[in-house]
Amino acid sequence: MTISMIDSASGMSRVLTADTKARDDLIREMWAPMAGMYHFIPGGVDMATVHQQNFGFRPDSAIEQVREGLEFLVAADAWTRVEKALENGIATLASADPGVTIPDLNVLLVLGDPTSQHFVGEVQGLSGFGGISGYIAITVWPTSRVLDRLEAIAVHELHHNVRYSPGGIVWDPQTVMVGEHVVSEGLADIFASELYGDAGYTHFVRDETRSDDQVLAKVASGLGVTGMADFAAWVLGDSSAQLFGAEPVGLPTGAGYAAGARFVRAYLDVTGTTAAQNASTPASEILRIALPRLGLTTDAAH
Repeated sequence: MTISMIDSASGMSRVLTADTKARDDLIREMWAPMAGMYHFIPGGVDMATVHQQNFGFRPDSAIEQVREGLEFLVAADAWTRVEKALENGIATLASADPGVTIPDLNVLLVLGDPTSQHFVGEVQGLSGFGGISGYIAITVWPTSRVLDRLEAIAVHELHHNVRYSPGGIVWDPQTVMVGEHVVSEGLADIFASELYGDAGYTHFVRDETRSDDQVLAKVASGLGVTGMADFAAWVLGDSSAQLFGAEPVGLPTGAGYAAGARFVRAYLDVTGTTAAQNASTPASEILRIALPRLGLTTDAAH
């Protein structure tokens, strides 16, 4: 397999030095290698819109701030670090499960929108997407915390990518359950922690949320909710749900990540396995073992 790191440092530099009217087309050009993510949509999509949906920097505002952000990413050797982390993660996954499918990867690292309070404040400068086999998009704002976690962020998305590659879990947007999404986030965070220690855990989830038994129970009550259109509140929390036009359910930011990590940890403790060994383990199996161990009912998981 191959890792193709898109030269988005040069791509972003071209966007930021171009006339305003030319920037959208340059953003489309930068994102073009990722267009295969949307192969299932007839006619494809506008990749400039995809950039915006991923909290990408705006072509018409805060340009000087984004230029400074690019300087920080370049100084941090971000692209090399992400690539090396992916190589490390791939080797770990292949060793843990020799039968797992590791796809060729197209990887895009871009700067987010520093004017978005939700992006900078609520999710603390991070939006990652690795759920479509062969493609990983990582949008960041280069705070010291984000820069410290670059490797962990990359392998978190890698775990998702392998989980949803051929031979792994099939994600049907209409029938997939909250439980699958929650478990996948727990697996990805714990996999990242297996490689990078505490830095592996997604940083926009507060410690209080991770240890809150009421949050755990509330997420457990929604594990059987189907259709990803209603997932935002259960996984990302109410703030993200409201931003995306979904109904809040009374959960803090990152609740699904926190609960997912506890579900997965309980399963791993019982089975004596690792997150690396369970990239393709069905969520139903993980929850079947984890929920009773945590004193929760298994009813919601079905």
